[in-house]
Amino acid sequence: MSRKMTRQVRPIVGLMLASAMFCAGGVAVVAAPAPQAHAVSMSEYQAKVSNRAKLKSQLAGVSSDLADTILQLADLNDNQIPAAVEAAESAQQAAEQAQSLAEATTQRLQAAQQDKANLEEQIKQTGSDYDDAKAAVAQLARESFHGSSTSDVLDFVTDSTTADDFVNKMQSQAAVTRSESNAATDAANELNTSMNRKDRLGAIEQKITQLKEQADQQAASAQQAASEASAKQTALQKLRDEGTVKREKLESQKSQLTTQSAKEAADIVAMKSQIDSWNNQYNNSNNAAVNPNNNQQQSRPNNNTNYNPAPAPAPAPAPTPNNNNSGGASGMNYAVPGNCPAGSGYCYGHNTGNTVGGAAYPSRQCTLWAYLRRSQLSLPVGSYMGNGADWANTARGLGYLVNNTPHVGAAMVFARGQSVGGHWTADWQYGHVAVVERVNADGSVLISEGGTGFATFPAWETISNAGAYQYVHY
Repeated sequence: MSRKMTRQVRPIVGLMLASAMFCAGGVAVVAAPAPQAHAVSMSEYQAKVSNRAKLKSQLAGVSSDLADTILQLADLNDNQIPAAVEAAESAQQAAEQAQSLAEATTQRLQAAQQDKANLEEQIKQTGSDYDDAKAAVAQLARESFHGSSTSDVLDFVTDSTTADDFVNKMQSQAAVTRSESNAATDAANELNTSMNRKDRLGAIEQKITQLKEQADQQAASAQQAASEASAKQTALQKLRDEGTVKREKLESQKSQLTTQSAKEAADIVAMKSQIDSWNNQYNNSNNAAVNPNNNQQQSRPNNNTNYNPAPAPAPAPAPTPNNNNSGGASGMNYAVPGNCPAGSGYCYGHNTGNTVGGAAYPSRQCTLWAYLRRSQLSLPVGSYMGNGADWANTARGLGYLVNNTPHVGAAMVFARGQSVGGHWTADWQYGHVAVVERVNADGSVLISEGGTGFATFPAWETISNAGAYQYVHY
């Protein structure tokens, strides 16, 4: 089962204009749409300009070297890497299509070559003028009389004892002959198999020549497409390596930041870069944490108890809780990572609901990412929390604290049909779930999230009306 939401969102790879976003606690049954290249609209361009201007204003008073590092990393996050991801995915799709076409033509060529070999063997056995269609259909016509109530017609003709018997049986024999002749002619006309075997052999050889030429051309095209896809992927990796270097440089120089606005700007830029790094690590793990059953929603325990999901990406440094991490959660320790070993069935004084790890969650869905991220942070999380909108109620039943106060590491629950800031709506059937990565000074939250409609897994966005949602804590 899938969760779908219609919206404009800012994932890791940039602005996605695709309207379908699928995510569920169960299984995706609709494939994610192929990424489509698109021109940047005026509103998108203006938003980018505005965001860059805001970032620059937050960095007022910061040394030029450090400010440039932050701005360059932001440009990598928001522009260069998203564009490179889109180009790499488009090139990969083109390469796969070209390869598939080449393989199909090769299979046709092999089938034609087998037809030629079979026909050559038939010519050796019964000659080049043998009418295959007529002989085959005539045999079928004869067999249709075998075992009938009148027995074999030819036997009756030779065993006739009266004139009437003879006439009747000759009429039957004539009927058989007409049936054979008419059936053979009809088959020959429809199947075009009555031509002289030599002519058919020549036709097959001509087809083989055409298919060889076509297969060679398509193989060359597939190789070129594969080379282009490899080049695009190399270019993307180069940008990501550059992002890693700049993120590490930024982390080492954060102590130079003196204003709250500059610190927050740097944290957000660094976190976005980190989320893209998680996406890259997840892809490199060959999507090992995938539920092989893609046709049922999450409603009962999965029998695959030996499931061993791929290890989650290495945890990022724990963000320092700020004053916004309070309210409605008195007495709780919100430092991350938490204290639950991966796969814990009991932690923080209650049953976690973790029975089969992440095996019950489908590939790229929001629920799988929420499970992986919470596990990565050593926070409790269950194997059967349900679809995105179900996580809050399921968690309450298991003893988790659930409230409307966001904290780093909390699972953010989007209700079915919930309007979010007026720019997208959670699916009316499945809802959505994400993980809070940062609570910003203005009350907004930076979240990481999965979903098959995103070009990457995970993706990220900033949500402004954070108090409108439920949060699953410990």
